[in-house]
Amino acid sequence: MNTPARPAAPWQALIDFADPHSPDPRAGRLRAAFGTPRRVLAARMPQEVRPVLDAAEAAAREGRWCVGYLRYEAAAAFDPAFAVHPADGPLAWFGVHDTPLPWPREELAAGAVLPPLAWQAQLQRAQFDRHMAEIHRAIADGELYQLNYTMTLQAPLADASAEAARRCFRALRQAQPDGYTAFIDAGEEQVLSVSPELFFDWQGDQWLGRPMKGTAPRGATPAEDEANARRLRTVPKERAENVMIVDLIRNDISRVARPFSVRVPRLFHTEALPTVWQMTSDVQARTRAGTTLADLFAALFPCGSITGAPKVSAMKRIHALEPQPRGVYCGAVGVVQPGGSARFNVPIRTVTLRGSRAFCGVGSGITSDAQAAAEWAEWQHKLAFLWTAAASAPPVSSHPGAPSAPKPHEH
Repeated sequence: MNTPARPAAPWQALIDFADPHSPDPRAGRLRAAFGTPRRVLAARMPQEVRPVLDAAEAAAREGRWCVGYLRYEAAAAFDPAFAVHPADGPLAWFGVHDTPLPWPREELAAGAVLPPLAWQAQLQRAQFDRHMAEIHRAIADGELYQLNYTMTLQAPLADASAEAARRCFRALRQAQPDGYTAFIDAGEEQVLSVSPELFFDWQGDQWLGRPMKGTAPRGATPAEDEANARRLRTVPKERAENVMIVDLIRNDISRVARPFSVRVPRLFHTEALPTVWQMTSDVQARTRAGTTLADLFAALFPCGSITGAPKVSAMKRIHALEPQPRGVYCGAVGVVQPGGSARFNVPIRTVTLRGSRAFCGVGSGITSDAQAAAEWAEWQHKLAFLWTAAASAPPVSSHPGAPSAPKPHEH
């Protein structure tokens, strides 16, 4: 479980997380840089995941910072009924740090640009349509209420150096600011997450989850922009997609919540991101005495917003439809702070670098009234953060199935 740390570097991890309790995403941010960890906690087998989480929490309660992630495939550690592919990297990875470093000066500079990458998709449009029809049949047969269907894009890297990875992250963070962003260099891979979605915030016995379901493009004019947001809040399909996942998460957190403490203080809130509107809802609870970080993950992971409902059935169907592991995408990335408070994102809008290749996932929630053309377009809008970071139009992929994204929103 313990592995040697890598040689010293200027910094190996950054956390720049919004305060989910603040109405201003730029106020009270949890922002910290970290150098070489004093030790690394890593799990490569499902039975090692809970011990890694226990060790991270124990180190945090001793006053240390633990920064890391879980792959989507770590789900098998919490329930053998969760169907996943063999993992393509560590199921869980945490660096243990004594103290943060000063915030890197270069991270305050503007103007970083992601190098052009020839992204290739694993999926052609015709196959996407066939899979949509299969998901609709499963919903009609009562197997599912909703399924979160995704694909992975890949691109070769001309420069696989650590410094190039940092530059890529800076460009992504500037293109998609204000969310729950993290850079983690785990040696064999670098995780560049600019996710807007909170998985959970846990302080003492106070727990907050903010699932994100429902997407609309930003408008070309202020009037069109507001109309898109209003439509997102009111269309039955988008509201149904959101409330299904809220109900799932209410059920999940109830496993470790104090009786009668689970509540939903906010439903169908629209959040403006640079390229899309997203709809979120809040779920709050008080955790039972003695609840551990591993208990919390066992109750909640993977987040229902990236599986669908019911979770076991949805994950079986995902395993059948998606030919490769999701990896860090759709897992969890975050920090356990000194004392034990924990904050994790759901790593959507996340790029993982492994060797000479980059990987990025995209997906959406499919319900009974979802239409293939609309979902395909939604994927394009979600991928626009890549083109914004590159300050260019979408590249033309050599793969005929690669979706092309719209121009970045200009607001």
